[in-house]
Amino acid sequence: MKVFCGIDWASDHHDVAVVDGDGKLLGRARIGDDAAGLQQLLDLLAEHGDSPDSRIAVAIETSRGLLVACLRATGRPVYAVNPMAAARYRERHSVSRKKSDHLDAMVLANILRTDADAHRSLPDDSELAQAIAVLARAQQDAVWDRNQAGNKLRSHLREFFPGYLAAVETLKGGLASTLARTLLAAAPTPEQAARLTRTQLKAVLKRAGRQRGIEAEVERLHGALRVPQMRQLPQVEKAMGRQAAALLGKFEAACTAADELAEASVELLEQHPDAAIITSFPGLAALGGARVLAEIGDDRARFADAKALKAYAGSAPVTRASGKSRTVMVRRVKNQRLAAVGYVWACASLRASPGARAHYDRRRDAGDRHTSAQRNLYNRFLGCLHHCLTTSTTCDERTAFPAPPRLELAMAA
Repeated sequence: MKVFCGIDWASDHHDVAVVDGDGKLLGRARIGDDAAGLQQLLDLLAEHGDSPDSRIAVAIETSRGLLVACLRATGRPVYAVNPMAAARYRERHSVSRKKSDHLDAMVLANILRTDADAHRSLPDDSELAQAIAVLARAQQDAVWDRNQAGNKLRSHLREFFPGYLAAVETLKGGLASTLARTLLAAAPTPEQAARLTRTQLKAVLKRAGRQRGIEAEVERLHGALRVPQMRQLPQVEKAMGRQAAALLGKFEAACTAADELAEASVELLEQHPDAAIITSFPGLAALGGARVLAEIGDDRARFADAKALKAYAGSAPVTRASGKSRTVMVRRVKNQRLAAVGYVWACASLRASPGARAHYDRRRDAGDRHTSAQRNLYNRFLGCLHHCLTTSTTCDERTAFPAPPRLELAMAA
């Protein structure tokens, strides 16, 4: 007899329902979100046939949390069902739109009973791959936080200190550079910046880690910070300087977090056996490779073929056909993190790979817009990546982007 389990999770407790192959309720419980609750769940499953050789599958509406991690550690299939999909299934059990935690757990268990083949269990990624995913996603979040904090700080400085923005815009990294942040911390208002001496500016550059061209940079900043500009009233300017210092603190924290998490992500990626394959692709450096591995994992059974990977990443289009109508559209439902790194990957490859550049140019000549041609190039890379990971081979430029027949004939002639 097949047995299925559904768990309706919450922050402090979880409702559990166990059903048989006919949908009959075998057992139910409400467990706490702690070690005792986990043991109560495992005991309930054991009462209904769960064993190391035959694990009962579990459906739950999340892929994260300690409960999911502990269930995956037992070696059982865990299905993370989209809450929107579960809501549609609920209508099959009750048309009155009633709702309860126990009913939701029953719905999840019955989803596995009737439509398990239409859903995917969580991938069996290695511990190292899961750790890389934690760091790489946290680093991406830190980058987004850094951009947001930087935009707020830039917008605020534009209201009372545009001369500072003009002085640091030529620096590598702009406002996010170490020198720009150190200079703003030393003089957050136009009045303080104008009073900085050459000796003080030299000390600022050394604190920022500058070792070469110090004298020339001191002269440039000394002149740039004294350029006449519109000013706020003295007390208002001082208050806005205090606000700038507060915004700078948030910006510094985001920059530091992004840098430290990037270093940790790359360090873990270098320990993974797939690192050499992933980073062999043009335009994909170590940090980008960590983000790619974080989203696709290292479970080779996760994607049946390259088409599945392309659909997951959002590079493959979607076809909507009904009667005589047929429309090919951009895929909107996708892994947004993988799509984000794909955009950067495709951009960087245009200068790193002659084959990628030629492929992009051909798509543009055929009438594609920039984003469409770039997405098509990313789609090509994902197909190559799936093949390389499956066959344990590194990327080869000539194999990934073979020359068109006409070009080969011209080269032979």
